[in-house]
Amino acid sequence: MCGIIGYTGPDKVKNILLEGLAQLEYRGYDSAGIAIAREDGSIYVEKQTGQTANLKAACEQSDADGHCGIGHTRWATHGGVTRLNTHPHRAGKVTLIHNGIIENYHELIEEYQLQDQLVSETDSEVAAALLNRFYDGTNPKEAIKKTVALLEGSFAFCILFEGLTDRIYCIRSVSPLVASSTEHGSLVASDITAVIKYSRKYFVVPEHQLMILYPDHIDLLNEEGIKTEPEILEVNWDVESAQKMGFPHYMMKEIHEQPEAIRKTIAPRLKNGVPSFEDEGMDDSVFASFTNINVVACGTAMYAGMVGKAVIEPIVKIPVTVQIASEFRYSTPLINENTLTIVVSQSGETIDTLAALRLARSCGSKTLAIVNVKGSSIARESDYVLYTHAGPEIAVASTKAYSVQLSAFYLLACKIAMVRGIFDHAQAKDFINNLYQCIDAISGILEQKDQIREAAKCLENAEHAYYIGRGLDYAFSMEGALKLKEISYVHAEAYAAGELKHGTIALIEKNIPVVAFATQDSVYNKTISNIREVKARGAYVLLITKENAEIPAGVCDMHLTVPIENDLFTGLPTVVILQLLAYYTSLSKGLDVDKPRNLAKSVTVE
Repeated sequence: MCGIIGYTGPDKVKNILLEGLAQLEYRGYDSAGIAIAREDGSIYVEKQTGQTANLKAACEQSDADGHCGIGHTRWATHGGVTRLNTHPHRAGKVTLIHNGIIENYHELIEEYQLQDQLVSETDSEVAAALLNRFYDGTNPKEAIKKTVALLEGSFAFCILFEGLTDRIYCIRSVSPLVASSTEHGSLVASDITAVIKYSRKYFVVPEHQLMILYPDHIDLLNEEGIKTEPEILEVNWDVESAQKMGFPHYMMKEIHEQPEAIRKTIAPRLKNGVPSFEDEGMDDSVFASFTNINVVACGTAMYAGMVGKAVIEPIVKIPVTVQIASEFRYSTPLINENTLTIVVSQSGETIDTLAALRLARSCGSKTLAIVNVKGSSIARESDYVLYTHAGPEIAVASTKAYSVQLSAFYLLACKIAMVRGIFDHAQAKDFINNLYQCIDAISGILEQKDQIREAAKCLENAEHAYYIGRGLDYAFSMEGALKLKEISYVHAEAYAAGELKHGTIALIEKNIPVVAFATQDSVYNKTISNIREVKARGAYVLLITKENAEIPAGVCDMHLTVPIENDLFTGLPTVVILQLLAYYTSLSKGLDVDKPRNLAKSVTVE
């Protein structure tokens, strides 16, 4: 959730840190700070609440600089948004930044009598004070080893020691870190977006290994102190991909990138026009024997799983359960070696999903990860990985990551159906052709932006909004409601349209917006009847149907269409309408579209 950047090398460090923090601001943005090792051995620290622009302004008032330093953007977990709670934290000769949560920090304060040394409310400062307690001024490695042995929870630390002006010490457990050694120096970050300006090549810092960054190289030491070699990865996008490229917001840019992201996710997995996962190390046997599928994810990724369930079950005729990772990880799951568990995460670092993955494996289930980031923790620990190719997604509200996750589920549905003899080659090829038609349909939706912006006016002054639909319509309406909540702060809920009479209709009153979906022919008339019920009670109805639908008079106040004929594939273009509705509602309210309050991009703490 928080952002980390560190650099040591020949160049001046201050601007490198500030630029890196600006790139990472989407990960956490209620405060930010930097620490720089000066040539005289002292450490300069500056930190400010608010966005990174505040930190940059404060740093411009100081001429302090050096060639080695660390920086951090914070998303508050322990303690409020104050300058004292902002990272870096300094204790004696130790200055550190921290992502994660130290669960036993209260016990450590008591056991080591740290109360008088602490000035913040954070668990992170406790780690700094404890590390300083063990540091004798000569052996940082031993002090770090003693400290992390006592910690319970998750952490990614980057540490400066007073007097050591050219090196950064790093260690992690669960919370992600990546690093790169370049001709410009050595870098560490919580996200590759802060490093790619200097190099496309990087590695994921292995858990529990001590990493020491020097200006001209990086050392990795395992728990026995023996040097190890990392696995070098290479990103397949460039720094321009992480810029706005003329769009007013990252979210709008990423909405427009969906057709190409879907194409990049589908195309490499096709041979002779049908899905093949041989390049991912998945032969047909992977899909032949399991008796049920268990999908585990959080937030938007979980809603993608709901669509996956609605696509896979009627085709393959095997049960698919979708579970929230934060609940699943503390449950006693009814899964075994006959279960395929699919875990979904854009970052591949979502802590609840990672814990759920580990629990599924301990139950004997095979695991398949749908993730966007190469080398991420979830990718490394899964039996199989299906990488989506969305490129960097900067806006906090997910758009293209959701679409490529849906695309991955469609590919899996088709492949399972082929392996089990449900689809022959011609049927599978027809299925994929329908999937490809979604790309053109999305492009068509994007050309209707003005009409969708007009439709969004019904939401901009609303306190509440409801999304209703049946079957697949209900599955993707949940993501639409989430988007509206996330970036416009309108309370929005999705309900199965057939459940209105079981309580929900009591919430409907005059002019309350209801976004109604009726794209499924098999339940079209039933859904229209449900829409009549809310319209009769004064709701303002925004109706979304396929282009060829016959709309009864008086059933809606505004009508939008999706250019798809096959019911099974309406979700991908429809969700683009929902993304744009949320975007324009947020814009009309003068809110920060890309960085909604209280939210962070990647949830790496509980």
